[in-house]
Amino acid sequence: MTAETIKYQRKELELKALLEITQAINENKNESVLLNIFKFTCLVHLNIKSLVLYVYNQQDQFFLRRISHQVKEKLPEKIQKADVQENKELGKLSLSLSEEYSFAEVNIYVPVYHKDKMLAILFLSTKDGDAGLDLDFTQALTNILVVALENKRFARKQLEQESFRKEMEIASNVQRMLFPATLPDHEKLRAKVTYIPHSSVGGDYYDLIERSEDDIYFCVGDVSGKGMPASLLMSNFQAALRTLLRSGTDLKTIVEQLNFSTFDTTKGERFITFFLGHYSYSKKKLSYVNAGHNPPVLCTSASNSPELLEAGTTILGAFETLPFMEQGERENLDHFTLHLYTDGLTEALNPNEEEFGEERFLAYISAHPSFNPERFHEGFLSDFEKFSDGIPVRDDITLLSLQFN
Repeated sequence: MTAETIKYQRKELELKALLEITQAINENKNESVLLNIFKFTCLVHLNIKSLVLYVYNQQDQFFLRRISHQVKEKLPEKIQKADVQENKELGKLSLSLSEEYSFAEVNIYVPVYHKDKMLAILFLSTKDGDAGLDLDFTQALTNILVVALENKRFARKQLEQESFRKEMEIASNVQRMLFPATLPDHEKLRAKVTYIPHSSVGGDYYDLIERSEDDIYFCVGDVSGKGMPASLLMSNFQAALRTLLRSGTDLKTIVEQLNFSTFDTTKGERFITFFLGHYSYSKKKLSYVNAGHNPPVLCTSASNSPELLEAGTTILGAFETLPFMEQGERENLDHFTLHLYTDGLTEALNPNEEEFGEERFLAYISAHPSFNPERFHEGFLSDFEKFSDGIPVRDDITLLSLQFN
């Protein structure tokens, strides 16, 4: 057999190898199928006896072993990028590995590059030393495979990002539906809310329910976590709350049932800080339960200093049964203001990494006790923005102000 004939046959086999791998890519075979086709194509059509393929994982900065065939020695599953050094001029590859690993059975290496970045390394040994091996073609064929794998990874990442975007959009819509569409603004009650989400879906919740002309309920809460799980938990929480309010149950029972419902749903893995208040116009009575939440601030015309509403219990969802419970009450209230808020407000930072803190908040309230909610929020936000001086919020911020007349 002449050298020309051998060369022709080798080119024919290479063409078959190229055809098989490109056909598999065009048919959009999955990664596992592509890797198997590449392996058997190399073994059948090329002069290759054993091979090992490592493909670079850009996110984690290491080369991951994707193919290993006819190698008895122990090989690493991963090779860190820093442990791979190639001298292109000398055509040598050095690997910094522990002594337990060996590549002696695969004495030829074929690097795959995109510009200056090494995308993969193919280690191999040949069947017949005299038959030779076209390393340029082998490198090109490996490059085609690696690019196809990279394209699949990129497409998968895009699908995951799109799925995440849709999930967040749904969660954001669910959350918007939880909040009241409008707040009261009449002679008996003026309400104003400022809500600043940290991301498209936050963990804060507020609500105001006028059950009758005499009874009004209001609440603020903060669920642990973010995204769709937090949004769904808060949605279930709101549904349970509104059902319990319609039944006319007392505040203690409502909070106990909300705790049980939350614990039953999350098995103690998530929790909610929550404040629930009720005001009766005819009795001029405020009742409330604070479940581990930042204490709302009560301002009355009879007192010069704000009062913190702390009576209640611990966070909801952490225990199957609440360990203690206290209902707070204030009577003979007819002209007063309540400020309910979440910890994102007091934990906001300025450029010096100082927290806004409860003291600053109480100082502003003390200086403006009789402001109507609209004016109060306008002035407070101005002061708050001066304090933060452009530093982004690191948590959701909710401030709900209620002025009863």
